[in-house]
Amino acid sequence: MAMDTAQIAELKSRVIADIEQRASDLLEVSHAIHARPELNFEEHFAHDLLTRAIDATGVPVTRGAYGLDTAFESKVGTRGLDVAVLCEYDALPGIGHACGHNVIAAAGLGAGLALASVAEAAGGRLTLMGTPAEEGGGGKVEMARAGAFRNVAAAMMVHPADRDLARMNAIAIQQLIVRYHGQAAHAAVSPHLGRNALDAAVLGYMNVAALRQHIRPTERIHGIFTKAGEKPNIVPREAETSWYVRSDTIETLQPLKARVAACLESSAVATDCRAELRWEINAYADIVDNVPLLDAYSENSTAIGRPLTSAYIPGTGGGSTDMGNVSYLTPTIHPMLQVSPRGVSLHSPEFAEYTTSKAADKAVLDGAKIMAMTVIDLWTRQELQDGVRAAFGSGSVPDGVL
Repeated sequence: MAMDTAQIAELKSRVIADIEQRASDLLEVSHAIHARPELNFEEHFAHDLLTRAIDATGVPVTRGAYGLDTAFESKVGTRGLDVAVLCEYDALPGIGHACGHNVIAAAGLGAGLALASVAEAAGGRLTLMGTPAEEGGGGKVEMARAGAFRNVAAAMMVHPADRDLARMNAIAIQQLIVRYHGQAAHAAVSPHLGRNALDAAVLGYMNVAALRQHIRPTERIHGIFTKAGEKPNIVPREAETSWYVRSDTIETLQPLKARVAACLESSAVATDCRAELRWEINAYADIVDNVPLLDAYSENSTAIGRPLTSAYIPGTGGGSTDMGNVSYLTPTIHPMLQVSPRGVSLHSPEFAEYTTSKAADKAVLDGAKIMAMTVIDLWTRQELQDGVRAAFGSGSVPDGVL
């Protein structure tokens, strides 16, 4: 629905006022989720809190959406582009909301409720989604397989960080569990009757360590031992390792996976053991930012006093998120909002402390406002709609995304 500049500005003023009016409620939601950290697919408190907040405004909400107990979806509007605003709310084991998903949830809620109040006037449709299990479970991938993004014209969310960034260095990842099966025996009396599964796991680890010298500088392979035997005088009959395998894109991830698998399987052959490899079903793809949509977000961010850089920050490595999979299905952005001093690492106890700080509270409200303003631009500016579609191209989906 095309509008002139004054009409667009008036709609933006309305959503900003709406978010400011709800500020105390949104911050209460952020702090409550932070105080009750929940792991992948167990986010029942956060799910109930968010859906009650939506329901209280009269906006319809589907609980347990797309077959996931802790997912939800609200749809508003009858015409125009359907734009999705996403919430995350799962936490990390041991260190709680050290990735700040409480901030993401509250900002998404604020943007969604504000947009619901202007959707008809703006000629747009809104989908507010609650997406569980980003920290390894792949809730968005599960939802995508069930059709959640099939008719969505664009999707967005914000994420806390140690600086304001338009883009996240997000690369592809797939998790792998390797179980080695050997033969137990008395390690002193009859070691010749045993087959050492721990030796197989150790050799596999060393093989991958050698492989690391000959992979792309941007690729990453991390592994830990999760089972290493029962007692020193028993030849270990079982051992287990857990791996994260990361590459620049979902397409370059595939050959790297094959090389890692060869390292881990060959160690079983060398020790006369058996290796059982189980790849996590939900690989995470790299994020393909939609630049026209990102530019609109950046303009709105600057307008409320948060200028962004659209460049990647050198030396920051690459994390991974299931929002990358969404970016292959619909035009997507995933900007970052500063909640901590520079240099405080995500996934650290220190960062968890900052995700209920005054800076985090400001990020909740600013993130909600910037997303709401950007959705209004997409609903009302034909040239932006055309640019977003053109940048997305054919929308082909590589293997591994779904």
